Amino acid sequence: MSETEAVVTPYERIGGAVIVDRLVEAFYRRMDSLPEAKVIRDMHASNLEPVKRTLKRYLSEWLGGPKLYSPEKGHPRLRQRHMGFSIGAAERDAWLLCMRGALEETVADAQARQDVDAAMTKLADWMRNQAGNPHDARA
Repeated sequence: MSETEAVVTPYERIGGAVIVDRLVEAFYRRMDSLPEAKVIRDMHASNLEPVKRTLKRYLSEWLGGPKLYSPEKGHPRLRQRHMGFSIGAAERDAWLLCMRGALEETVADAQARQDVDAAMTKLADWMRNQAGNPHDARA
């Protein structure tokens, strides 16, 4: 790649802020309505607006868009921030079910959708904090 060729980020590939916003709304709509997602919905407050705002800011930055999360919250430290919740395979799978449906609904570019899904799958798997997680020394 030459110096004049710009790297296109996943954020740009999926459609930027508009799609991140739609993605998060679709994700939480699924989490609120799918019976399979009850296990993760129960981890949230009744008012989802604050967590929606946080996820939109996080995903913007994580996907290579504007740094909206870290200036406000610092380093994501996702596992540390989620240690108060029991996250095993069932919770990971429920989260991925909601996110995959949201990606399918909102991201038109099939390759970008697949690439983001692959990265989110790795992230969701890494978030497990129960015994037996291969990412933990105690596994």
